[in-house]
Amino acid sequence: MSEQIHDILEVDAFTPGLVGPDREWAGTVADGGTIKTHTPAGCWGPMITPSFRGGHEVTRPIGVENAEPGDALVVHINDVEVTSIATSTGSMAERDDAFGDDPFIDHQCPECGAEWPETVVDGTGEDAIRCAECGANASSFGFEYGYTVAFDDDRSVGITVGEEGAHDLATRAEEALALPENSQQHPILLYEPDEMPGALGRLAPFIGNIGTTPHVELPDSHNAGDFGQFLIGAEHDWGLTDETALEARTDGHLDSNDVRPGATLICPVQVEGAGLYVGDLHANQGDGELSLHTTDVSGRTELEVEVIKDLDLDGPILLPNETDLPHIAKPYTDDERDVGANLAAEYNVDLTDAAPIQIIGSGATINDATQNAFNRASKLFGVDEGEIRARCTFTGGVEIARLPGVVQLSMLTPIDLLESVGLAETVSNKYD
Repeated sequence: MSEQIHDILEVDAFTPGLVGPDREWAGTVADGGTIKTHTPAGCWGPMITPSFRGGHEVTRPIGVENAEPGDALVVHINDVEVTSIATSTGSMAERDDAFGDDPFIDHQCPECGAEWPETVVDGTGEDAIRCAECGANASSFGFEYGYTVAFDDDRSVGITVGEEGAHDLATRAEEALALPENSQQHPILLYEPDEMPGALGRLAPFIGNIGTTPHVELPDSHNAGDFGQFLIGAEHDWGLTDETALEARTDGHLDSNDVRPGATLICPVQVEGAGLYVGDLHANQGDGELSLHTTDVSGRTELEVEVIKDLDLDGPILLPNETDLPHIAKPYTDDERDVGANLAAEYNVDLTDAAPIQIIGSGATINDATQNAFNRASKLFGVDEGEIRARCTFTGGVEIARLPGVVQLSMLTPIDLLESVGLAETVSNKYD
């Protein structure tokens, strides 16, 4: 980790799909400092680039002054700017002969057998990614159903294009996707899918993969409880023995469309310096990311970071914009508090001051992810699971970030519980 501490740190260097304590670090930012990133499109490009060891291309880990294991890192998301003018996406089809245990990680040339082969681009279309040694189509993925989206100048909407538009964008794929200079991926626009032309969609950019470095090396796309299941029993270098080994994850791969400008993410710190990383920006996405993929784009982010000492988290906490909270989990209005105070006096109880948080849970399924969130909330606040379930039913709820297994468990949390773990100031500042 870099010794020099920057008040503002600009990061434009990336990993080949892995996160872990032995990765080369991007530098160190001050506690209270600002991070600016310029990241390449996150998912489809790395997926079709066989030299990658994970499904994303994220920044090298960023050190934060004063962050030590057992602390938490607060990340305020100030801005997310889309720089791509177009992208391609859809649902995926796997090419079984181009990988071993896992098509995101365990790449091999289907003809010469080279592992993680270097590749070259030959033309456009789904057979354009060729092994540099033997010339075979070496990519692990194609489209089951795919489409190409072009954005307006303000990045407010996008429209799916037809065959002519998709081919035009494919011929200038790297420029249209606006890949940063240090990116190593092949641009997915090369595949030129053209199904579903003429569909207009609203853009609402957010960060799909943002988190802290786990204390063991993991593929960046598998640093979550659902995608991480594919590591269990795998024979490649990042295989895990059992579900317990997956507890090393820090759940950076969230794909929650609420991780957008104005939101605050609170992340566990497992290694000295925290090792924050950022990538996989999306132009838009419906809840659940139902195709498992969405509009991956290059873009810029601006983040402010600060350390909370001795807040030992098992997973992230999200403080979304108030407009993104479920209605019953939003902070009380003054009128609601006045009515509540009168009702409390009538029934001789004390009105509980509370503020919203979202506990992130992940697991093999949505049910497993929800149970994981219950467990994390119960452990964090030292209360029974029954109380967590009751408060989330009466003043909260569960939302799906990604199928098959990442959720956001909303709860209006009593201020005294937030104070007991050192979260009250951060949450109160967020929701005034």
